[in-house]
Amino acid sequence: MTDNARARKLADRIQVVVAETLDRRIKDPRLGFVTITDARVTGDLREATVFYTVYGDDEERAASAAALESAKGVLRSEVGRQTGVRFTPTLAFVPDALPDNARTIEDLLDKARAKDAEVRQVSTGATYAGGADPYRKPEDEDDEAETPGSTDKNEGPASA
Repeated sequence: MTDNARARKLADRIQVVVAETLDRRIKDPRLGFVTITDARVTGDLREATVFYTVYGDDEERAASAAALESAKGVLRSEVGRQTGVRFTPTLAFVPDALPDNARTIEDLLDKARAKDAEVRQVSTGATYAGGADPYRKPEDEDDEAETPGSTDKNEGPASA
């Protein structure tokens, strides 16, 4: 197994252990609705970064961050006990920016939908400036097929 695969496997296990421990053992009242979204471990398996989101306002996010920092020792010892690695990685908790990015993208999509609806409303009943098809075409296609000097395919050479 490669080091990257081992690190990824350990990160997945750390994510599960931290989430379960927060749910079952940590009874800090500052801890709000915390969701562990991801965990990443360095290649040497010494440091783990745990990403989380908190449902609530900025005050609840700050309180949950403080609760996570104070519970870091308990969480690390539980990770060491359940993973069985020789050296238990240090834990660093980082708020996940994914929900904020998703919210920003949703806002941009809403603006685009509003602009599309506005354009659709303005264009209702409008006509094209130069006609529906801007490309020039010969006025009579039969005239183009019968150009001088061409012979009809069904006729053979002229007999004299």
